[in-house]
This record gives sequence, structure tokens and C-alpha cells, in this order.
Amino acid sequence: MIYYILNNSMEKNMKTNKKRIEILDELRGFAILAMIVHHFFLDVGDVLDLDWGYTVFNALCKVQPIFWAIFIIISGICSRLSRNAVKRGLIVFGAGLVITFVTVVIMPRLMGIDGAKIYFGILHCLGACMIITGLAMPLIEKIDARIGALICAVLFSATYGISSGSLLFGLIKLPTPSTNALMPLGIFNNSFESADYFALFPWLFMFLVGAFLGEYAKDGKFPSWTYKKHSKALAFVGRNSLWFYLGHQVVLYALLYAFLEAMKIYYKIKLS
Repeated sequence: MIYYILNNSMEKNMKTNKKRIEILDELRGFAILAMIVHHFFLDVGDVLDLDWGYTVFNALCKVQPIFWAIFIIISGICSRLSRNAVKRGLIVFGAGLVITFVTVVIMPRLMGIDGAKIYFGILHCLGACMIITGLAMPLIEKIDARIGALICAVLFSATYGISSGSLLFGLIKLPTPSTNALMPLGIFNNSFESADYFALFPWLFMFLVGAFLGEYAKDGKFPSWTYKKHSKALAFVGRNSLWFYLGHQVVLYALLYAFLEAMKIYYKIKLS
């Protein structure tokens, strides 16, 4: 049901003047695949206990924010095209809560996996951004798109270090909080851990950059090449991004555990 509503909404929202903005699907698909590859190396370290998995994962962390930004900007553009961004946001945030329940309650108790807990991941963040943007849309529509996008880009840069305890490019140092109650805002202490974490700040501002750029998509003013399909595979992944996000870790864990068991059987037979 969640998939049908989200996909049906995106199918409508990605079209302007009866033309689908194909590049948005393709970029979103590319960003999702980059995320899956990134998580694969983390899982190699967790499941196979191979240090090189962590090494590659940490190295890719330097470029991963680029793909996050692509995904979040596209979501912001789509929120400008949405007939009801608040409703979509509630659905996506609800899916995030399901992820939290599965990773915090189900996986540790039934599967013995304790290092994959997600408290405020990409779905929580996107859902909250959609709700906030939907409520603020009357104000957003009154602001010049270029000015709004520029201001939000500056605010994103100024708050990018909030999770590291600083603002304004390190000029302002934030005190370490005693609790993690403000974790959704990017403020937490050393006791907080989340396998997937996207705080509202700074990512709300990146989402709003997309919302302002969405004015051009809504008016059908994107470049002509953005309406042409360039990759069916990437477009497919992009149109089904929710399913790929919800299922990719299950599939990766299953494949890696199957490989691990196969190796155990192989070496057992070889040594017998």
C-alpha cells in the first residue's frame, strides 16, 4: 500500500505538461545504487568480518554526501510538484518508523543482529522534510526561486557541521548535550549510534533547495534533454527507489550470510 501510494504520486508528480522528467528518475536510481554499493562494503565488514570492507566503506564516505544531496534535491523538486506533500511525508515518515521497529526490536531479538539500529534515517528525514515543506508551501511560493535556493544553499553549508558539534564552518562550537533528545536536529552526544542517520539540519535546507528548483519543473522549464530517457535501468531503479531502499539490506545480508555458510561447508569438506 505504501509503495502504491508513493509510486503513483511520483508518477504524477514527475510529469509536467504531459512530459515526464526522465532525468529525475535516472539520477535518483543512480544515487540509490551508489548507496547500495556503499552499504555492501559495510556489510562485508559486519558479516564476513573482513577489515577491508570497513576500509572501503570509510573511503567512500568522503564522496557519499554527493549522492545523498542528489537524492534529497530530487525529493525536494518532487515535493513542489506534489498535490499533497504533507500526506506523502506522513507515509514516508511512517515507513521510517517501521524501519526503526525492525532494526531496533526485531533484528536484535530474532536475528541476533545488533549493529544495524536506525533511529532517524533517510526515510525519517525525507518524511519530516516533506511535511515541513508542505506546510510552508504558501510561503515558499511567494519567494523568488533563485533567491530561495541560494539562501537555503548557504544555510546548508553553514549548518553542515552540526552533527560534529559546530556551525558556520567551525566558527561556532556547540556544547555537548547531556541527552540525545535533539538527535533529529543533528544534536547528540557520544552515546548516540544509528546505522543510517540523516538529521533535519543540514538536510532540510538541501531539500528546500530542491523545492525552490521545483518551480521550474512545475512550469515545464527544465532543459529539453531532461525529458528524454537515457537509461532504462537507472530509470527503473529510480521509479522503485522505495522498494530498493527497504529491501537492499535484507538482500545483501542474505547473500553474504549464504556466501559465509558456503565457505564454511567448502572448507569443512576440504579438510575432511
